[in-house]
Amino acid sequence: MTKRALISVSNKEGILEFAKELVALDYEILSTGGTKKMLQDNNVPVTAVDEVTKFPEILDGRVKTLNPMIHGGLLGKFDDPSHQAQMNEHGIEPIEIVCVNLYPFVETISKSDVTWDDAIENIDIGGPTMLRSAAKNHQYVTVIVDSNDYAQVVEELKAGGATTLETRKKLAAKVFRHTAAYDSYISNYLTEEDFPESLTMTYELKQTLRYGENPHQKAAFYQKRLSSDFSLAYATQLHGKELSYNNIQDGNAALQIVKEFDKPAAVAVKHMNPCGVGTGVTIEEAFDKAYEADPTSIFGGIIALNREVDVPTAEKLSGIFLEIIIAPSFTEEALEILSKKKNIRLMTINFAQEQQDQFKVVSVEGGLLVQEDDKFGFGEAEIKVVTDREPTEQEWEALKLGWSVVKHVKSNAIVVTDDQMTLGVGAGQMNRVGAAKIALEQAGEKAKGAALASDAFFPMSDTVETAAAAGITAIIQPGGSIKDQDSIDKANEYGIAMVFTGVRHFKH
Repeated sequence: MTKRALISVSNKEGILEFAKELVALDYEILSTGGTKKMLQDNNVPVTAVDEVTKFPEILDGRVKTLNPMIHGGLLGKFDDPSHQAQMNEHGIEPIEIVCVNLYPFVETISKSDVTWDDAIENIDIGGPTMLRSAAKNHQYVTVIVDSNDYAQVVEELKAGGATTLETRKKLAAKVFRHTAAYDSYISNYLTEEDFPESLTMTYELKQTLRYGENPHQKAAFYQKRLSSDFSLAYATQLHGKELSYNNIQDGNAALQIVKEFDKPAAVAVKHMNPCGVGTGVTIEEAFDKAYEADPTSIFGGIIALNREVDVPTAEKLSGIFLEIIIAPSFTEEALEILSKKKNIRLMTINFAQEQQDQFKVVSVEGGLLVQEDDKFGFGEAEIKVVTDREPTEQEWEALKLGWSVVKHVKSNAIVVTDDQMTLGVGAGQMNRVGAAKIALEQAGEKAKGAALASDAFFPMSDTVETAAAAGITAIIQPGGSIKDQDSIDKANEYGIAMVFTGVRHFKH
């Protein structure tokens, strides 16, 4: 019986060498289109698929392998007398190896000038059908979708004349993952609803991690192929150890905060909450403010900066134990300074790329929660001064800063700021006045004349009372409580300017 292998690939990497190995092992190569031409041009014997099907390619190549002479060879059981009798009756020969990869749909839709017609024409039909047929029949057929698997297949063929069942099962599973991902990209491209009746997402393995949140938990980092470069998944690591699970969580949190600012800004994060946020005329000044906000908690933290790291900033950063520094870039001299620390992770992110509208996905037992990202900022809010006194210009700047930060703090959240930096952060408390007490205690004497931001309304006036006792002079909060007037009256009593935004920023 003639041994047959069907090869039809859009990614030609390694295929010529693989085909030559198969020919040397007495395989007849079946092929189509560009793959056939490339093999012929390199003197590899090839049989055209239409010679097997006895039917020409039609409809601009849309139909060429969708034929019983091909799929009978892929799906027939080699040791089933009934299958063999039917195959012999119709002159169908088995195909033992299938090597196929698909039209470059994702690459096509990634182009900024892609047209609808181009996208549709790059939806592969014959390729996935052959892959699925071969994968279903993996008890007998070896199916390859990834060029990284060529070497193992050749090695096993040379060693034993056939691949092992274990290998064929492994390759078949990879095929079904591949075709599922391919269909997912297509369905997502065509889907216009925010929340369709079923949700299919595709992520590709970026790296396995040493462990998860804790050493006894396994973990890995997957990335979305069609995503913004403004993410850790597409960051460039210039120096340091591999990222850990907690590094990625904290780094992502820092990036979400620092992108709120147009002026030079620095953000320090611990356990997914900001411990210090600073702004300034220069990135050095911004970092100084972030450090000053909480010089204790910044130890072992993650720093995100929205400007290039220069020498003065690098010298200050190098004096602290930090896990990661993320920035658009580092000057050559700054990189040299920071690289002297063996383990610190130095990463660059494309801050220039426009941020895409995205949905946040969180796993829960038995399902997923999906929601829009919270991109509602100060500029979109319907700002309303509800007290007798309006904020001063400096207080307005402090309120804007506080409102930009508080939505990134775990609820219940209170943030105390001046016009350039955070002074105190109260995160993740079960009651709002408790969060306020933590933030105000951290701010200490600096709370006098400062602003306080709350992620949700005050159910009672006790938070205003606590803020006033610490010297707070301006407050920003969503409003919306049935007892709003109590808080307004209390603010007026102490001469505090209070602003309502009408928008809540819970973060769980």
